[in-house]
Amino acid sequence: MQHKMYYNLSTLSQMDIYLFKQGSYTKMYEKFGAHPMTHKGKKGVHFAVWAPNAKSVCVRGDFNDYKIDAHPLQLRSDDSGIWEGFIEDIAIGLTYKYHIVSLFHNIVHEKSDPFAFYSEVAPKSASRIYELDNYKWNDKKWMEKRYKNNACDSPISVYEMHVGSWRRNPLEDNRYLTYKELALELVPYLKEMNYTHVEFMPLSEYPYFGSWGYQVVGYFSATSRFGEPEDLMYLIEELHKNDIGVIMDWVPSHFAVDMHGLINFDGTALYEHDDPRQGFHPEWGSIIFNYGRNEVKSFLISSAMFWLDKYHVDGIRVDAVASMLHLDYAREEGDWIPNKDGGNKNLEAVAFLQKLNESVYKEFPDIMMIAEESTAWPMVTGRTSDGGLGFGFKWNMGWMHDTLKYMSYDPIYRQHHHSQLTFSLWYAFDEHFMLPLSHDEVVHMKGSLINKMPGDEAHKFANLRVMYAYMLSHPGKKLLFMGGEMAQYSEWHYQGSLDWHMLENPYHSKLQKMLSDLNLIYKNQKALHQYDEKQIGFEWIDNGDYQHNCISYIRKSDNEEDNIYVLCNFSDAQRSQYKLGVPYDGEYEEIFNSQSSYYAGSNDGNYGKLTAKKEQMHNKEYSLELTLPALGVIYLKRVAEAKTQKASKK
Repeated sequence: MQHKMYYNLSTLSQMDIYLFKQGSYTKMYEKFGAHPMTHKGKKGVHFAVWAPNAKSVCVRGDFNDYKIDAHPLQLRSDDSGIWEGFIEDIAIGLTYKYHIVSLFHNIVHEKSDPFAFYSEVAPKSASRIYELDNYKWNDKKWMEKRYKNNACDSPISVYEMHVGSWRRNPLEDNRYLTYKELALELVPYLKEMNYTHVEFMPLSEYPYFGSWGYQVVGYFSATSRFGEPEDLMYLIEELHKNDIGVIMDWVPSHFAVDMHGLINFDGTALYEHDDPRQGFHPEWGSIIFNYGRNEVKSFLISSAMFWLDKYHVDGIRVDAVASMLHLDYAREEGDWIPNKDGGNKNLEAVAFLQKLNESVYKEFPDIMMIAEESTAWPMVTGRTSDGGLGFGFKWNMGWMHDTLKYMSYDPIYRQHHHSQLTFSLWYAFDEHFMLPLSHDEVVHMKGSLINKMPGDEAHKFANLRVMYAYMLSHPGKKLLFMGGEMAQYSEWHYQGSLDWHMLENPYHSKLQKMLSDLNLIYKNQKALHQYDEKQIGFEWIDNGDYQHNCISYIRKSDNEEDNIYVLCNFSDAQRSQYKLGVPYDGEYEEIFNSQSSYYAGSNDGNYGKLTAKKEQMHNKEYSLELTLPALGVIYLKRVAEAKTQKASKK
């Protein structure tokens, strides 16, 4: 069959071209790439690709036996650099590539479509013609209320996971699960664990499985390793129907060097910088986007918008923001080019990130934009109108590093490192923080979380329970990488499954149970999440008891009667008759104890109600005398009867 070519059809308006060149075309995926449509009663596909430095661009595919010159595209008469054409009678699902001859040196490039919605399964690299709008979403209930679930005053506890290694099928050559299989297994697991959100490591198409998805070639294509686009939509929909939000890891900081991707796309550094001091990432061996090129800004903003629009993603975690902001990131002196002011700030990347956040929040004000930013860059979550970057949340890498370092010490030495516990509260409210214990902490010989803890098996688990209970009560939203919830001993590896068999051991299964209970407490107790980003939500009771490795504080809500009193004992000695200052009289009860026997702990603690005495302590009018278990965290709450009595006295 001959597939006729038409050139008198363009889906791009002059306004589209103008916005594209201004860096403000935020939905390029609607018209760029391959779009099935009808022209003069004939069904076919319209192709549009940006290649301003190409001498010729032809579409090769299944429909023309991959002949080089059977279907050449035509360069628009304006100066946009866009090539277009309409080809009749092309079926959905067929593969294709662009055959690009460079204008300057006649070198041929075989490229995947940067705007493809679907791709061949790697290591194959052709794009597939596909439609996304046929999927009928059934998550209206979630979408109408997600602004509440993503808000700063809501509980947000995130389960970070790598789709290809969460669980595998041992009966079928240990293959990874498909998107649809995940919907059957992951959704009930997250519900059981009481997580509010799941964060998927990158699912944009990528060539090398060992990159975990961080070396991207298809910024509009869900990886075909786990199924078709509709299968991923189904997974997201099922999560939404079960009140679980979805965050997508997204990588605008660099892209893969694979030659079928964006690199040297039309024979020139089109998406990247030509100078390797700006365009090559020495740490990851990848290519850095040129954020100063308006067309690249349009491309990247459109990619973020695409996942929010077409896949109903509820949040985007932006990878490696620090590497974008600093021109000298991972570079030695002389290996980077200063900005126009002579400094190391990437001013073009700053402007891009601000425009990105302004654009997506304008279109989707109820989503989350989350920055992985590891430096002290100011106002990452500040408003762009005030000079901030405009993110909704920032990973608190300082808290993570300090906490893991502190927990690695034997308790006998912790008194000398007490400030590593307390320092985070000096800056905890400077940004809207998320506390991450992410995949980065359990790879590359860093050891698993349980193996970072000192002592024998019982002490390791007690320490890990302490750290989790401390984390869930510390200001900031929460994130834990898969495997951490059951104390997997081995480091995470992308080629295998989590060690689910470990749940046969009570230490592991009971730790998992504790995480589930902690998530539920965190969700149900407003004081633990309402003011995560505000100073009024936190008050120290005692941050100076370094000799005993103890800290205590109050988490507050807009109703003081709901306050939670948190006591953390990071020593391996029990504190009997421990005194804690409290602001009110009446009775208090222990609502959580990390050393409970339910969690394979020592079962030391406080049973029954604790009655406050009229005795000043910690600058409070009343005090409690209690048992603070070794390597234990307890949460206290004033009991309902006491609240009623206090109200009647008023």
